[in-house]
Amino acid sequence: MATWNSRGLRGSALEDLINRTNEKYRESGLGLIQKVPTPITPIKIDKEQRHITLAYFDQKSTVDYIGAVQGIPVCFDAKECASDTFSLQNIHEHQIIFMEDFEKQQGVSFFIIHYTHKDFLYYMPFRNLKVFWDRAKNGGRKSFRFEEIDLQYGIVPKQGLFVPYLDALQLDLKLRDGE
Repeated sequence: MATWNSRGLRGSALEDLINRTNEKYRESGLGLIQKVPTPITPIKIDKEQRHITLAYFDQKSTVDYIGAVQGIPVCFDAKECASDTFSLQNIHEHQIIFMEDFEKQQGVSFFIIHYTHKDFLYYMPFRNLKVFWDRAKNGGRKSFRFEEIDLQYGIVPKQGLFVPYLDALQLDLKLRDGE
């Protein structure tokens, strides 16, 4: 049984920026992406402060976000990394399985990674992450380095959008189709 504590708030700043971006995408009719809530069962509640101080996760979560962009089903997870090395321990096997199955249904799966020490936002297509995942499963490194990522998927804030990932999604779709 996994328990929730303040570590669960890591990444909440990134998620807030993604939520704001998703709201702009919805308002402009570009897409409808929803944050997937993580089901929890409260154990301890601070009645004075009116917040949960201890809880456990009811089930394994799948991804942070799911929805559609102009008719294309998408799902993604948001991660933060404070160094040049991203540990694959930050990703769970059930997430990989879900994303793989999602792509088999003609959806697009990806990760948004914020390299906090560089203030660099990155869109990682699922197929690229899967290369690192498979390498680790076959006895290789259990992480990947910043130098190994494809920088053309960098995300640059623009026009009131904090995490404008649609350009990277468009590039991902273009490269999938072999253009």
